[in-house]
Amino acid sequence: MLNVIGRRLLIVIPMLFVVATLTFLLVNLIPGDPVTIILGPDATAEQYDALRDTLGLNRPLIERYGDWVAHAVRGDLGESIITGRSVVGTIGERFAVTMSIAVGAIIVTATIGILLGLVSALRGGWLGRAAQVVSVLGVSLPSFWLGILLVLVFAINLAVLPATGYVQFTDSPAEWLRSLVLPVITIAIAGVAAIARQTRSAMNEALAKDYVRTLLASGTPRGTIVLKHALRNASIPVVTSLGFQFIALFGGAFIIEQVFSIPGMGQLTISAVNNHDIPVIQGVVLASAALVIVVNLLVDLLYAVLNPKVRH
Repeated sequence: MLNVIGRRLLIVIPMLFVVATLTFLLVNLIPGDPVTIILGPDATAEQYDALRDTLGLNRPLIERYGDWVAHAVRGDLGESIITGRSVVGTIGERFAVTMSIAVGAIIVTATIGILLGLVSALRGGWLGRAAQVVSVLGVSLPSFWLGILLVLVFAINLAVLPATGYVQFTDSPAEWLRSLVLPVITIAIAGVAAIARQTRSAMNEALAKDYVRTLLASGTPRGTIVLKHALRNASIPVVTSLGFQFIALFGGAFIIEQVFSIPGMGQLTISAVNNHDIPVIQGVVLASAALVIVVNLLVDLLYAVLNPKVRH
């Protein structure tokens, strides 16, 4: 297992360096001038030049890149040129909000998706067909449309859940949970459908193996075969799919935050792009890339736990 972790870490470090470099170069090629946004169109040329010198925008690109990397490796991503706040602190606050939605959604996705997939694979009949219908509907419904529909039903008509906004967990755990229900359900529906289909396919494939027929012929209870043998083998592609789904859910939370007016990474990204806030944009992309790499590392480790061959 340590060898698996070591090999993955050797890949992670160069990947982060490449992502950081590409992010810096591409962000600095975005059209627009942050100085004009800050001072407005009525400032004098001297004021524009003075602010560019203060922000370091008049320095050569390679010099700015070297300075940024030197600070980034120490965990300092600079300050927002709009608010003056630390980029790391700003992203940390917003990242926690978006992660709350993504983690809640992956829990719902894994629980309901695997259950539907198992029912569809094991029971068949009308129950299995109903599970398949739910899966197809989940993939077909646009998340932003579903979010608006959920607000209309549960927030406006029934008035049981808040339509918009976000409450910090430290302020009120109950209200925090209520503020997450609709966003989590909205982005989890598509994930539930995908995991249900993956689980159904993997279970059908596992149950068709020769060892399952051998165990059935030897009198082993079907429940033991399903839970102890088939489900373990079927879980390998499901775990991989869950890793991809978590990344997709995290990205989907960026969009859903606009529907529910949640102050997470999505709102921060849009604001930073509109204001040409280069340090914040770089920080958001780097944090998102780091999350993708960490999730892939965890998936590889789980894969190694479930499949001993990978460890060797």
